[in-house]
Amino acid sequence: MPVKHHVYLVPGFFGFTNLGELVYFGHAFDYLKAELARRGVDAEVVIVPSHPTASIRQRAADLHRTIQETASKDDGPIHLVGHSTGGLDARLFVSPGAQLADGLEVEPLARRVRSVVSVSAPHAGTPLASFFQGMLGQRILKLLSLFTMYVLRYGRLPLRVVFRFGHVLARADDNLGWKHTLLDQLYDQLLGDFSSERRDAVAKFLGDVGHDTSLIPQLTPEGIDLFNASTHDRPGVRYGSVVTQARPPSLRTRLSAGLDPYAQLTHTIYAFVYSQTQRMPLTALPLHTPAQTAALVQSYGAMPGPTACDGIVPTRSQVHGRVLAAVRADHLDAIGHFDQPAHQPPHVDWLISGSGFRRPQFEAMWKRIVDFLLLET
Repeated sequence: MPVKHHVYLVPGFFGFTNLGELVYFGHAFDYLKAELARRGVDAEVVIVPSHPTASIRQRAADLHRTIQETASKDDGPIHLVGHSTGGLDARLFVSPGAQLADGLEVEPLARRVRSVVSVSAPHAGTPLASFFQGMLGQRILKLLSLFTMYVLRYGRLPLRVVFRFGHVLARADDNLGWKHTLLDQLYDQLLGDFSSERRDAVAKFLGDVGHDTSLIPQLTPEGIDLFNASTHDRPGVRYGSVVTQARPPSLRTRLSAGLDPYAQLTHTIYAFVYSQTQRMPLTALPLHTPAQTAALVQSYGAMPGPTACDGIVPTRSQVHGRVLAAVRADHLDAIGHFDQPAHQPPHVDWLISGSGFRRPQFEAMWKRIVDFLLLET
């Protein structure tokens, strides 16, 4: 009798999985299911509902609960694929001796895990988290999350909203424009465009975010150093990583965004978060094995520099285990949030980075992930 595989997609920071058609992993989920079926593999693909900004320990407990609810009826192999912070959740869950909560028996399920794949994960942290630790940074992050939900629902943000927010970010270095009232107005305006039912769901989600932001300090380079000191790879589990690197904001990327004012203004948002992510301390950059270094050089033509990133996570912070793919993409491209409206269902992008990442690269990247999951079958 064929063995049944259980594949879990673990969302990253601010990942939302319970807001109806606003699906964080939509395209990745569809591709995985179709590709596994095409190969004749009996597999169940599950998207994990996680606390969006709770601690890695809490989010790993969320992962355990989901696996227990969906994979306890058989003893088939378990595979974890985590985007961004989801890759850290997966590592902690599988770590031998992990204590996620009092009385929680992790080991019976953890020892069934055969592979852990991280996609654009901050294994050495990200300096962007340091910015978001401040009260104003948390408000900006909350608004950016609402932006993502809005674009996935309506296709794009109202130009008046993007222009005002882009103006705020463009003048941030001068400490001008950081008006709480302006941010509140943008938030209320966007939320008001949803239906009453959806508005309540989104407001509840963002309210939950405000009650527990313990994840943010854990993702700083200093915070993740403690995580790495206490989290260990499990013998017998295959660890792989997908690495992303986006173009630095420049005149070239602005031109590639085209003449559309919306694209130009959202590119300003990308330029801002990119500038914050570039500030990775040299002492925090991890050392890579010769095989990892060779994979990065082969894909990018040279070793990524210390400021290379995907707009959210430094590129060299994303390496853990075998490098399955190293692609030119921004942080959201990797899970299907790029601009390709002609595809069905359409790919929608709100963070215009000029990476050039499209469906062929997306499919090639996720095909390598499937290859890795099934190495032993």
